[in-house]
Amino acid sequence: MSEERTVGAIAVAVIAMIALVLSAGALITAAARGGDGPALAVAAASSDEAAEVAVELSEFAIAPGAIEIAAGGVLQVTNGGAIAHDLEVVDTGLATPMLNSGESATLDLASLAPGTYEVHCTVAGHASGGMTGTLTILEGDGVSAEPVAAVDSHADHGGHGADTDWAALDAAMHDTILEFPAATEGLGNQPLEPTILEDGTKRFELTAEIIDWEVEPGKIVEGWAYNGQIPGPMIQTQPGDKVEVVVTNNLPMGTDVHWHGIKVPNNQDGFAPLTQELIPSGESHTYSFVTTESAVNMYHPHHHAQMKVPNGMWGVFLVGDLPMPEGGSVIGGRELPADTTIDQVVPMVVNDAGTIGMSINGKSFPATAPIVAKKGDNILIHYYNEGYQIHPMHLHGVPQLVVAKDGFPLEQPYWSDTVNVAPGERFSVLVPAEEAGVWAFHCHILTHAESDEGMYGMVTALIVEE
Repeated sequence: MSEERTVGAIAVAVIAMIALVLSAGALITAAARGGDGPALAVAAASSDEAAEVAVELSEFAIAPGAIEIAAGGVLQVTNGGAIAHDLEVVDTGLATPMLNSGESATLDLASLAPGTYEVHCTVAGHASGGMTGTLTILEGDGVSAEPVAAVDSHADHGGHGADTDWAALDAAMHDTILEFPAATEGLGNQPLEPTILEDGTKRFELTAEIIDWEVEPGKIVEGWAYNGQIPGPMIQTQPGDKVEVVVTNNLPMGTDVHWHGIKVPNNQDGFAPLTQELIPSGESHTYSFVTTESAVNMYHPHHHAQMKVPNGMWGVFLVGDLPMPEGGSVIGGRELPADTTIDQVVPMVVNDAGTIGMSINGKSFPATAPIVAKKGDNILIHYYNEGYQIHPMHLHGVPQLVVAKDGFPLEQPYWSDTVNVAPGERFSVLVPAEEAGVWAFHCHILTHAESDEGMYGMVTALIVEE
């Protein structure tokens, strides 16, 4: 037994001895963790004091994973993770507010009858990533005959019980992978054609609205969208273009549009109320600017962006063509073919929260769209991170030549098989389709791609045909 577990066992024994000496109404908390196994917390209360259990949220776990508490008790919930989480008692209407890192809240359980309930984090993708558990409300004072010790993570097989159906886990992974690519309604990133005005101005029209969006087969969520698609339509211009964007707000609240990374006059920056008045529900606003230089940018609201953007309100804004390294050059010991040309450009917007959840271009695996290329093709991929977390994007078997960061070409491009993209960042990579086959393409934070229910979330594939 490790020193950590020995100390944990002694602590539990001491608590048990104290519990025998004190009255049955004393508060007992056994919350030790061994390895990855969830602990069990038990709390009892006297008639004058409500039971209380501390619960910690993190990426991606609820600790303890099994909670027992006397009727009328409260949970003291703390977010010990790096991103926002909450805790909901499923189908009861009880939940904490969304908690940022380090924040805490009290969840009063007085309205719950004795019994066992499910708890989870409501942020899309977090429950499937592991943020689930059980809450048992005990009758009477809730005192257990035996204190509960820490779970032995080795006996628990890393969080799975001895009665785990391993064959079912194998089948879940196998079957979900074979569903790819699955058809769903709705397609984002569609090019938005402008109206050309008499003076040559390119006028684009965006409508902000709430829609039903099929994230994966049969899973319909409330999406916040532009022009009925997630991601919103792709805007493409050239340096020197005069641009107008007419934004019509069909949301139930006000909005604005920020042109992330685009050089615009201050009064066109889209940050209400500092640079403009909020666009009221049912009204329109026109942004006017000149796109001065090539860039890999995006657009999104800044008014309550923490809600709108994860729920789907973002879009790609490309200006001109990204300068590429010269063919025939040697980069990182690897020669770039002399006849290198770009055969297709692929925007890849990743998300991890809101109603859309773990997704690529608004879809969750197996509904994510594969990239299909011919052997010998060169693909330019623009990564965009509109989520809350960093995402290391890993492509199996095919190198990625990183050529630009936030639209700025790199003086020294470099090869990588995993590109780390932080929130708000854009990375541009050149992918040479050298070997035929189906090459997996996913975020390498594994809970963003796999769960006990199989493959999900931030996974797609590069299919290279002969």
